[in-house]
Amino acid sequence: MLRNAISSARIFQLISVRDPPPPSAGFPKVTQRLPTKYGGVYTVTLIPGDGIGHEITESVKDIFEHVNAPIEWEQYNVSGMSSRARTSSSRLWRVCDATGYHTFLSGILFTPISQSGHISWNVAMRQQLDIYASVVLCKSLPGFSTRHSNVDFAIIRENTEGEYSGLEHQSYPGVVESLKVSTRAKAERISRFAFDFALKNNRKKVTCVHKANIMKLGDGLFLNTFRRVAEEYKTTGIEFNDMIVDNTSMQLVSRPTQFDVMVMPNLYGAIVSNIGAALVGGPGIVPGCNVGRDYALFEPGCRHVASDIMGTNRANPAAMILSATMMLRHLGLDHLANNIASATFNVINAGQVRTADMGGAATTSEFTTAVIKNLE
Repeated sequence: MLRNAISSARIFQLISVRDPPPPSAGFPKVTQRLPTKYGGVYTVTLIPGDGIGHEITESVKDIFEHVNAPIEWEQYNVSGMSSRARTSSSRLWRVCDATGYHTFLSGILFTPISQSGHISWNVAMRQQLDIYASVVLCKSLPGFSTRHSNVDFAIIRENTEGEYSGLEHQSYPGVVESLKVSTRAKAERISRFAFDFALKNNRKKVTCVHKANIMKLGDGLFLNTFRRVAEEYKTTGIEFNDMIVDNTSMQLVSRPTQFDVMVMPNLYGAIVSNIGAALVGGPGIVPGCNVGRDYALFEPGCRHVASDIMGTNRANPAAMILSATMMLRHLGLDHLANNIASATFNVINAGQVRTADMGGAATTSEFTTAVIKNLE
């Protein structure tokens, strides 16, 4: 159960990227680059994405309209299914460059598997805008029982390098070389982010997930950098340890309550976040965000396109709604965020309106309506 059933002000609290990191982080201050705001209204770029993206982002728009949230949507209907996304994305980069610190709310963009497919739009966006930290929050919800109770951990993954560097080629027919890029600077940056997140959110332990026993140089660099950073935070009382990724997977499904904050390279984060979602009820209820120095992007934590139920009004919008409340907190609109999060948890806790993934028969629209009624 949650520490306090609907002390939802803290349920999905997120480190505020508007605040400069503490001096120990070693970063220059960013106090002059606040989220874009004109006349009391914040401009947020909305990217519905593919699959169920339009349906779940419409839920957010309906709820925000009901509470009169001071958000002005700047919508870009970019699709990851077409290489033409590059044309739209170039326009988006120009918008970002012109507006200083920028905030996004996004559904999930599809990435093709075929060899002839274009580069992942998600990866390109995170690399080009240096949105380097992914945060996924996995927490047991009141009123919705799963195999494990009292699950409460945050997954922090490095977003811009590792196996997702996109550097691969066929050196000889039937021989493919794929480069995994690891740098000390980015390992240090994400490790500091993890410890700062723990400090600001009253977390007690940070676990580094790696495969340094096999990838002794690449993951060895990540692990050793983490250990060095951890020493600097010893005086804060935050514990730290490390765990090999395959053992982490087993420990998650057998004893998940041992984890608090987890930090890891890109690929491991993608896998672990799906395991974490399964522990607490599925991808439909796990929120997330991606944070950089100049940009912040809020999206469901598991990045499932769910094209099989696209257009059927059956998607669970909870993860998208909760991600949007994290965005509101990032913008300093805590009161609105808390009200919307509380209403969402109340609907789940009551158990009367649940989508198919949570064992019910409610539609996306019905779940959204129930949240709005809880706000009245």
